[in-house]
Amino acid sequence: MEKVILVGGEAGQGIAVTSHFIAKTFSNLGYFIFNYRDYPSLIKGGHNFNVVRISDKPVFSHKEEYDLILALDQKTIDLHQKKLKKEGFVLAGKNLKAKKIHSLDIEKILNKLKAPQIAGNNILIGWLLKYYGIKKEFIFSTIKKEFKGKEELVQKTVEEGYNLAKEKEKLKKIGKPKYVLTGNEAIGLGALAAGMDIYIAYPMTPATNVLHFLAKKQLENNILVLQLDDEISVANAALGASFAGARVMVGTSGGGFALMTEALSLAGMSELPLVIYLSQRTAPATGVPTYTGQSDLKFALSAGHGEFTRIVVAPGDAAETIVRTQEAFYLSAKYRLPSIILGDKHLGESDFSFEELKKSSLDNERFILKNPPKNYKSYQITANGISPRAVPGQNVISRATSYEHDEYGLTTEDPKEIVRMVEKRLKKIKFIEKEVNKLNPATIYGQGQNLLISWGSTKGAILDALPSLKNFRFLQISYLNPFPQEKILKEIKKSKKVFLVENSATGLLADVIAEKTGRIIKDKILKYDARPFSSQDIIKNIKNL
Repeated sequence: MEKVILVGGEAGQGIAVTSHFIAKTFSNLGYFIFNYRDYPSLIKGGHNFNVVRISDKPVFSHKEEYDLILALDQKTIDLHQKKLKKEGFVLAGKNLKAKKIHSLDIEKILNKLKAPQIAGNNILIGWLLKYYGIKKEFIFSTIKKEFKGKEELVQKTVEEGYNLAKEKEKLKKIGKPKYVLTGNEAIGLGALAAGMDIYIAYPMTPATNVLHFLAKKQLENNILVLQLDDEISVANAALGASFAGARVMVGTSGGGFALMTEALSLAGMSELPLVIYLSQRTAPATGVPTYTGQSDLKFALSAGHGEFTRIVVAPGDAAETIVRTQEAFYLSAKYRLPSIILGDKHLGESDFSFEELKKSSLDNERFILKNPPKNYKSYQITANGISPRAVPGQNVISRATSYEHDEYGLTTEDPKEIVRMVEKRLKKIKFIEKEVNKLNPATIYGQGQNLLISWGSTKGAILDALPSLKNFRFLQISYLNPFPQEKILKEIKKSKKVFLVENSATGLLADVIAEKTGRIIKDKILKYDARPFSSQDIIKNIKNL
């Protein structure tokens, strides 16, 4: 069983809430859902739409052929009705026109109930859920969970629409409710599971929702969430908190990350742990701020002046994001370096569903000495390059500096000391590589002689396309630094054909693979219209190639 429902209208008409309610109702019945959001950078007006995909089997991406279009304005019908399936139709108010439409007199019902215009969405939802055979009592139980404090009006308006519909199908409960969350919510949950103390950010789409999500959870989780004046302040304040011993995370998108790069180098020199969530959007410059892309890959790998070690991890779905966020915190704290979690708008703002959510098995150790020695050295040279860490207030002198320094953190320009410290910091790399190799940095899905290689949010569309692609397997790269080059080279060598899939114009991952392995990937499936891949995009491109 699979249904694809498009909900469309202007910004401000409640598109996101409407689609989320539909998705949650079906997920509570045991169905898997995927909810894709498409919206311009406008508070009101324009054209917004969400695509809710519902299935009795796991789904990880959207589709572009619809069983039903729930239209809140004429533009939605004009733009999307050509993609209705043969048996599909439009559900809308009677003032709208379409080739295949079921119209409801929404204004009449709202006037009867003396309800606001926005409540008309609920009338359409009630009709839709009755059409698919969902029991009224079950819908009301979902309303109580999703609309606390507003359930009376929602229930009344949903019931009005429900009573107008005829049951066409009987979609019964098929299992336990599924977990539904966005990638941004998963970032927040992973940070909480990792023992984060402080989250600092300046609002920037598409990372802003992490700020909102964590702000609501401050009291119950005993964390501090701060919004500062700009990303320069954010990054430097975070390093100050890290120096004091806090577990800190910051969040931004490409333009904000550009402002953080000086502080990123400071973290590299001062060896202060810091976790950075970089949620990509279409670039360069302001670009298309509410749409997706993967063009910041090389930026994340090389941002900041000078040579220093960093972690770059790119989860592919919300469940994986929880685990990878915990890993980022652990590795940052243990090796005293910055960790970058590389996401994007599609991952961050889409709703995913899962039967279970897992945490990382890694602990939340802070790697701070309990009793530092009197002759404590802030940058002691060790066999693995990791200097034991003390923090202010432990009755020893703890230093952090942007200058090159000796083991005590005192400024030096001596060439021998400089060499010793550069080599000390770079010495960590081989130990990080060994540890990351235990964390499954690259995963193979399926079987076949031909290989699809990708990273990040393209994972969902590729997994959904894989059953329709004969003789193909998929290699998802989750760690981009340190790069799992041995595993990648092994998979490439045993493949008949290799295809790169990426939301970029040039295929940045292919350049990284060439640099690390010497292998050139010529066949590239690229999408750079600011929209994510669908499974149909993957299948069509493979056939063309």
